[in-house]
Parts: sequence; C-alpha cells; structure tokens
Amino acid sequence: MIKGRDIVVIGIQPWDISIGSNCKNIAQEFALNNRVLYVNPPLDRNTRRKNKEKPKVIKRIEISKGSKEDLYPVSENLWNLYPKNLIESINWLPLYTVFDWLNRINTRKFAKDIQSAINRLGFTDYILFNDSSMFLGRHIMKYLSPDLYVYYMRDFLVLNRYWRKHGKYSEPLLMKKAHLIVNNSGLYAEYGKQYNHHSYMVGQGCDTKMFEDNESIIIPRDLAEIQGVKIGYVGYLTGGRLDIPLIEYIAKTRPEWNIVLVGPEDERFKVSSLHSLNNVKFLGSRNIDQLPAYIKGFDVAINPQIISKITDGNYPRKIDEYLVMGKPVVCSATKAMEYFGDSAYSANSPEQYIQLIEKALLEDNPEKQTDRIKVGKSHTWEANVAEIYNYMELVAKEKNIKL
Repeated sequence: MIKGRDIVVIGIQPWDISIGSNCKNIAQEFALNNRVLYVNPPLDRNTRRKNKEKPKVIKRIEISKGSKEDLYPVSENLWNLYPKNLIESINWLPLYTVFDWLNRINTRKFAKDIQSAINRLGFTDYILFNDSSMFLGRHIMKYLSPDLYVYYMRDFLVLNRYWRKHGKYSEPLLMKKAHLIVNNSGLYAEYGKQYNHHSYMVGQGCDTKMFEDNESIIIPRDLAEIQGVKIGYVGYLTGGRLDIPLIEYIAKTRPEWNIVLVGPEDERFKVSSLHSLNNVKFLGSRNIDQLPAYIKGFDVAINPQIISKITDGNYPRKIDEYLVMGKPVVCSATKAMEYFGDSAYSANSPEQYIQLIEKALLEDNPEKQTDRIKVGKSHTWEANVAEIYNYMELVAKEKNIKL
C-alpha cells in the first residue's frame, strides 16, 4: 500500500459528472491514505459556445473570470480543481502535425492551472494518474514533473470516431512516455504492451453493497407474477452492444422460458421483433435502487453482448452485480470475461447459450451461490487500487523512484 503521498488525477470525466466513474472511485480510494487533487477536464471553446446556458458551463465560465473559486475540498484528503484556462477545440483539424502543435499549447495552459493548485496545496514529489486523457496527457510531462506517471486505460477509445482521428497517434506516443500503464482488461493490457512493457491488468472495482441479497429485498410484483423460468437482464437495452438476434433465438428455441428485460430501450430494441414474442417481457426502465430486487427474481442472469472490438475488452461491471446476488450467469465469451474464470458461463454461439443456460439451471445450488457471492465481493475498489499500488511500487523500484 502507498501512504502519505501526493497524487494528481487527470482524466476525461469531471468530478460533477452525473453518472458513475471509475476514476472518481479510484481517486476516493487513493484519498484514504494520500492527499489527492482531482482535476476536471478544462472547458473548450466549442463547449462554451454551444452550451453557455447550461449550469455546469456557467459555473466554469464564472470560475474562469475569477468570480468563483477554482479549487474545492471534497473530503479531508481530496480536492477538486476546475481549470481556469479555456482550451481550443482542435479535434477535427485534418492534419495531426497541426493538431499536435496546438495540443501542446492547450496542454501548457492546462498544466499551468494544475501547477497553481499544486503550489497552493503544497504538493511535493507527486504521482500523476491519467485516466484515458490521451490528448492533454500526451505532452503533460513537458510541463509538470511528477515522480511517477501512470496511464489508466479502461476502454478502447480509439475505436470511437471522436478519439480515433488523432488518438491513434497520440495514445501510443503517450503510452511510450508513461512510466506505467494499468488496465481493467487483459485485452487492453496486451495492447499497451506493444508500446510499454510495463502494461498490466489490475482488474476492476465495483460497489456491490446494494446488490448484496438479504431478507429486506423483495421481488417486485410485475416480475413475481411471471410464471415459469425467468432468464433476465438489467441495464440499458441498446442494439449497439446487445445481440438482438441472439435474444430472439433463445426465446424462440425455448418458448417455455421467459426472457425478462429490465431497462430503457433504444430505437433498435423498440422496433425489434422481440416485442412480438409472448415469452419476451419488457418491464421498462427502473431506478438503480430497484435493480437488486429484479435480479433476485431471475433464475439465470444473462449478458448477451455482441462480440466486437468495442465490447471484447470492456469490463462488464454488471457481472459482479449478478454474482454478488448469487445468480448463475451466462454471458457472451468476450476477452474480458476471462477475468471471472469459471464463476460465470461464457458462450461462443447461440446454440451454446441454450446449452449453458440449461446447465446453469441444473447445476445451481447453495454452494455455487456462495462461491459466486465471494467472487463478486472480491472485486472491490480497495482490491483494485491495491493492484495499482503493487505495480506502482514495482516500476518505482526498477526506476529507482522512492515511493
């Protein structure tokens, strides 16, 4: 464990983001034993122009003018910085050379704001932890002087149109410069090793407390009223990531099973033929605090992802939620599922999905439920950050850096 250090965290998600964030969870875990500065991404010109009436942008404009503070305490050892300097919107420039030249200027402005906060907080000999900021993180070492620079890769962002254009050049160059790359997927760790031999899989944290089954969790009436075997999924129903033909195949092949889908639908799901199948039950969107009750009512939980370059390495936090509730899990055999070993059933084809669901139903017993719960509970943020610390210490020792 690393204690008593100063850690600066930069990334692509601000502290005031409205959804869950790996980076925020990691920063909070860092702050249990270290002083942490969490830096929001700076405001760019296009965002300021297009969203100037949105409260979050208004706040950033006021901070840039000096009418509001830029540095806020979050907890005893954790501060949040809103950079004052506006950066230019340069991502759609056609030439990488021009983009990179302007990116250096943006980075210098960004680093100036960070250095100001570092000075005010009295940070010394700090660690810089970068969550996926492949542009502003590309030249950051020219303007800041951390003892250790760690790049955290938790998604294959360069497959996304926005990041791909210049990220396909910037990210590899960044990874070569970083002291250490940590990843939440074995696939991403392998990718990182092409550019830096210090690229390691550290797993993923998950806050599973609300999913821990107990007597107070009651199966909702709309689910309890469905008679027979219930094969369920909770989450956003999007045709970009979930395999609609696969779900249809399962439903048609086993009409005696109920396929229960809990979550909001995108347009592909709304117009799909799944709605014409009597044994496919769409229960609609539910608040996150209701999801454990629905999972409790499933006989088998599924994650029928499309296997693609985008999904293959994505860590499926949903699997931990299913496991913590003791449920048998059948999922698409992505590379990321290797992390779960034999605690879940991984299928490579629609036919195998049927076979493994049948197997899961047959094999389920209290002993297996206990084992699944143990696996799900082991994937904590504490364990995740402990792995990050292990590799920080490994690299620091090799490079003769004192931590």
